[in-house]
Amino acid sequence: MRSLNTPVGGLTLAGTFVMRSALTANLLWIGALKFKRYEVENIEPLVTASPLLAWFRRRLGANNLARLIGITEITLGSLISAKPLAPRASAAGSFGAATMFLITLSFLISTPGARQEGEGVWSPSLVGQFLVKDSVLLGASLVTAADALRGVNNP
Repeated sequence: MRSLNTPVGGLTLAGTFVMRSALTANLLWIGALKFKRYEVENIEPLVTASPLLAWFRRRLGANNLARLIGITEITLGSLISAKPLAPRASAAGSFGAATMFLITLSFLISTPGARQEGEGVWSPSLVGQFLVKDSVLLGASLVTAADALRGVNNP
């Protein structure tokens, strides 16, 4: 890794800090929203169409599944933010978030209406555009995992 005393090293450090902070804030905020009725309704078409989550929806119900997702997001965000104190836990949170974002990206395939009909495979609708941003969050999760693992190996 480049020295942090160089402009590139300082930019890397700043970018990683902003990425970790933003990823944490997104997970905590969106996780907290899962306890609101409108968010339960917003995710309903996504989870019922998902082969991975439809079973949980049937078993737990809409409200409980939303709460479980919210608790998961809040937990992962909290773990990611713990990097200065617990880099291993932070790495685990980042890998958990990466898994979660892979699942939400699968909604692009499973959710009816995620693509503009008649416009081709790569033409997302508003729902699809909402989901595709998770590719950036997936990348952020992988970067924060790598950063946390560097902290484990070089305390």
